[in-house]
Amino acid sequence: MLQVRHVTRMFGHKAAVDNISFTIDRPAFVGIIGRSGAGKSTFLRMMNRLTDATAGEIVFEGRNVLPLTGAEMRAWQSQCAMIFQQFNLVPRMDVASNVLHGILNRRSTLSTVFNLWNKSDIARALSILDRLGIAEQAAKRTEALSGGQQQRVAIARALMQDPKVILADEPIASLDPMNAQIVMDSLRRIHEEDGRMVIANLHTLDTARRYCDRVIGMRDGRIVFDGTPEQLTTGAARDIYGADDSFSESATSTSLDHLPADATYATAMLGA
Repeated sequence: MLQVRHVTRMFGHKAAVDNISFTIDRPAFVGIIGRSGAGKSTFLRMMNRLTDATAGEIVFEGRNVLPLTGAEMRAWQSQCAMIFQQFNLVPRMDVASNVLHGILNRRSTLSTVFNLWNKSDIARALSILDRLGIAEQAAKRTEALSGGQQQRVAIARALMQDPKVILADEPIASLDPMNAQIVMDSLRRIHEEDGRMVIANLHTLDTARRYCDRVIGMRDGRIVFDGTPEQLTTGAARDIYGADDSFSESATSTSLDHLPADATYATAMLGA
């Protein structure tokens, strides 16, 4: 279904994403984990065509999406919806209108300028909001909602596109634990009920283990782990997060201090 072949993104002489390849053969829930700067966000942005690749191919259902331009690229972006860490909503606009903006590229210029929506689109937007448990917020300004509610509005906007793939770039990084769970539960339910592929960049191993069918670990732009959540051992955490080689399976809390911040939390979640 999805083939990533030798994809690279250079910024000057530095490879943000360095010759990565993997295949997803069905609509899975895939987590990409790694430290900040590992290349996770850059890869998602290349897949959604917000950032150009330097080399390689991303082939979805037999078509390489990287060379697409114009209307073909916009059509791909409709099929491949993006959810951002900071929501990317219009704060002063009401919730329902933010959701309806998911189909802006399918509307005429006139209807867009005058903010005209047909009844079926409005009904669908409200139905999606109801599914996510926030239909009662439809008439409120988005800026009046909590962070977790705003992220669910962003998910609703993505669903309004009726995408085949949902890309979630650190969707819970700015949320408290309760709202983080609600958002991740929502994404998992969408995957299971709709059969949509979800690829989510995540910081913590416990989240990846709980929600993902498959986990890809990136470090310095390269894939250093690709397996099931059950295979996310302490050794895998060391490879992904750059733990000190002296770190052992029987590490105490003292030796955790030698790990980078992301790795300390991640390894602790594995019970090291």
